[in-house]
Amino acid sequence: MKKNILLLWLLLGVILPKEATAHYTRGFENGDKDKGKTMTVVIDAGHGGKDPGALGKKVYEKDVTLAVALKVGKLIEENCPDVKVIYTRQTDVFVELNERSEIANRNKADLFISIHCNASKNKTSEGAETYTLGMHKTQDNLDVAMRENASILKETNHQAKYQQFDPYNVVSYIRLSNFQSSYQEQSLDLAAKIQKQFAERVKRKDRGVKQSGFLVLWKTAMPSVLIEIGFISNAQEEAYLMGESGQNYVASGIYRAFKEYKEEIYAKK
Repeated sequence: MKKNILLLWLLLGVILPKEATAHYTRGFENGDKDKGKTMTVVIDAGHGGKDPGALGKKVYEKDVTLAVALKVGKLIEENCPDVKVIYTRQTDVFVELNERSEIANRNKADLFISIHCNASKNKTSEGAETYTLGMHKTQDNLDVAMRENASILKETNHQAKYQQFDPYNVVSYIRLSNFQSSYQEQSLDLAAKIQKQFAERVKRKDRGVKQSGFLVLWKTAMPSVLIEIGFISNAQEEAYLMGESGQNYVASGIYRAFKEYKEEIYAKK
């Protein structure tokens, strides 16, 4: 099976886009950083505007992701004065997937963190998981990416923008898996730190670090992760994620993982 997939990759002959191979200077050395800022992080609240994302019984994914994203950003701004925080959205507006990664690239960000909520036909599914860009290993991983990538269907001229990518065609995901990020190791490191916080401090079920073909991560030229903070299809988790306390706990877990990652980078300098 693996040989067949590799052969298909070669036959498809995908060419890496310029954005995916760009190499900005990382490790807090960018010459054009704002004065006093040594690092830039982009916080991406999934969905928004005409794209509600997953639907719970009482809440839309877009509203939970925005609330948590703003809380994560605020924690970083209050506790890490040397870090510049940029949001892909701060209100209920629709932002195209490629524009989200472009915001990070234009600002030469050092990290890209995309926040989402999960959903499943199995109403008992629960827990948090963090993704990096890569080849899915299970159907569940592929299903999550398909649901999140379906946002492009709300965009105009999406086929041209995403090189004929079909969010419901598995071949598109095999092609996308060819785009291996230069920052895969750092992305996996941050993802592991996030999951550790969720399990040990936030006390959420740890669904692990995973990989799949997320378009929002495709062209980011920096370490990037997509976090599924919980299932709003599960009534108990929906209530937790709707509540101020639950959102604060989740945001603090992401913040602590970010801070640990940042401190390790400093220590290597």
